[in-house]
Amino acid sequence: MRRRDFLVKSVTAGLVAGTAGSFANFEQLAAAMPGMSLYDLVAVRDGEPEVMFDKAIASLGGMTRFVKKGQKVVVKPNIGWDVTPERAGNTNPKLVGRIVKHCLNAGASEVYVFDNTCDAWNLCYKNSGIEKAVKDAGGKLVPGNTEGYYQTVQIPKGKMLKEAKVHELILSSDVFINVPVLKHHSSASISLSMKNLMGVVWDRRYWHRNDLHQCIADFASWRKPTLNVIDGYRVMMRNGPRGVSESDVITMRQMIVSADIVAADAAATRIFGSKPEDIPHIRIANEMKIGTMALDKLSINRIKI
Repeated sequence: MRRRDFLVKSVTAGLVAGTAGSFANFEQLAAAMPGMSLYDLVAVRDGEPEVMFDKAIASLGGMTRFVKKGQKVVVKPNIGWDVTPERAGNTNPKLVGRIVKHCLNAGASEVYVFDNTCDAWNLCYKNSGIEKAVKDAGGKLVPGNTEGYYQTVQIPKGKMLKEAKVHELILSSDVFINVPVLKHHSSASISLSMKNLMGVVWDRRYWHRNDLHQCIADFASWRKPTLNVIDGYRVMMRNGPRGVSESDVITMRQMIVSADIVAADAAATRIFGSKPEDIPHIRIANEMKIGTMALDKLSINRIKI
């Protein structure tokens, strides 16, 4: 038995996992063991985006476990589409704003937010509600619409994708927080944490022309985000990635948080009603040992609000 598992099981004996009553105990235990995460993954449901993230990050020991004083943080939501939050094409603005606030409260020197959008970037930022949410929280928005922002990096473990032009913010950041929205995608089957990384590169067309699923997995091998926060508050079940109308959307009020990008996507795939092994890029990333889709092997905290 791993030392972490032994400590968790010893301290939490008699507690009901995932309940509000055990929540404070886990947070206190995390504070007593600096650098040790009690959980591999947290799944939260039935709350508002801000409240669910508060519960999830506290369960992981607080944002100070991931962000240290003076560090530069980049938060990467999905802001690809010029649609309102109700259409669920983009990450929920309330969640993005809350994450920015947590980072600043943890001592981050700067918190930047950006995406290489599909529609006009200024309209995407504004009409998604993310621009206002980030500014209100004290963060800074940067566009991703100019090739000059991107620098070429090598992908040593890539099988199909050997290099990519990556936004300079990713290259210069100390902490990278990946915040996708869970939704259907016509090409990738489902859009989650690994798919969301396409918004930090310049030439996405190459990926679509050269085995999209392998390229998604390849890029995930280059730099893993510090934390992945999957927004499942409103979920686009069809016609993704942009969606047609609010009729494509179901309000699920769920969230997945994990440092393991493959585990996060595997868990969120279950929420969508699919199996992780049926999504090629998740299966490939698991085989490449970028992370694990074996959820039964993980320590998971399930919180119902």
